[in-house]
Amino acid sequence: MNWRQLQQAIAYEFEQPSLLAQALTHRSFGSPHYERLEFLGDSVLNCVIAAELCNRFGGAKEGELSRLRANLVRQATLHRIAQDLALGDYLRLGEGELKSGGHARPSILADALEALFAAVFLDGGFGAARDSILGLYRTALDELDPKATSKDAKTALQEFLQARHMAPPRYVVVSTQGAAHSQRFEVECLITELSIATRGSGSSRRVAEQEAAQRAYEQVRQ
Repeated sequence: MNWRQLQQAIAYEFEQPSLLAQALTHRSFGSPHYERLEFLGDSVLNCVIAAELCNRFGGAKEGELSRLRANLVRQATLHRIAQDLALGDYLRLGEGELKSGGHARPSILADALEALFAAVFLDGGFGAARDSILGLYRTALDELDPKATSKDAKTALQEFLQARHMAPPRYVVVSTQGAAHSQRFEVECLITELSIATRGSGSSRRVAEQEAAQRAYEQVRQ
């Protein structure tokens, strides 16, 4: 597969193409696949974004910075960036995942993008990963307003429902995957009165709940 266009899009050319291949390989296709890289990429991304937020918003409080970072590294944002890169066109998937539309599934695209960040880090070092990530995140970073995102998604959703005299949402763990050191949680957010059920995933239950709450909040405000 020709990955030249993808490398141009992320502004990085690999010295070790095998790392790029691994980052784009789903476990359904074979080994080595991207899951270990995804684990590393999550940390690299969080570090790069945290450092950039500190540089941009010197007067922001820790809580504000944490909420900004959470919005930037959540699955929905990663999925959007992956779509802009047409990342699904480059993924290597098993036959079953191909038939079920895995190349367009938000969780797969988000995980693969994190794996791609790790591959750049391992191939070219932290500076290369930082430059690539900030290039892809430029628009999202430029549009940030610390005051506009002063509440996390779970808080915003609960306050929205309370103001309308509705019961708070329920959060249910749907699945837990992976080894103890690299678990992946999938959580469902249920708003019975509005017949809304959304899902989120992440490396912790808290992150997955925030993802599910964000999706539910976007629905209730439509």
